[in-house]
Amino acid sequence: MQVLFNARGAEALAWREVAVMRTRFVMRRLHWMVPRAYVHLDDVNGPRGGPDKRCRIELRAPGADPLVVTSIATDWRRALDTALKRAAHALMRWWRRRRTQPPALRRVPSR
Repeated sequence: MQVLFNARGAEALAWREVAVMRTRFVMRRLHWMVPRAYVHLDDVNGPRGGPDKRCRIELRAPGADPLVVTSIATDWRRALDTALKRAAHALMRWWRRRRTQPPALRRVPSR
């Protein structure tokens, strides 16, 4: 799985290695569905403090719209872990829904 990382601010940039490793670990069993993941970290209101660390994860599955999950927390680790948990859950929900639909109703990938 290819993980692309983007961050705003020096503090968020320091979390690059952790974010890439955690994303690969959480998605290790789902990598066949999603070849590429985008992880964005940014500090919403700067150095003022409070629950302002935002993690946005975008998963791109072939033949589907991008799945975007966002989490806001007081620290980077909690924002990242919550977003990854939500993304894995949403991806499994998408896959189960797609598997139970008749083939005629499934979305045809655009070329």
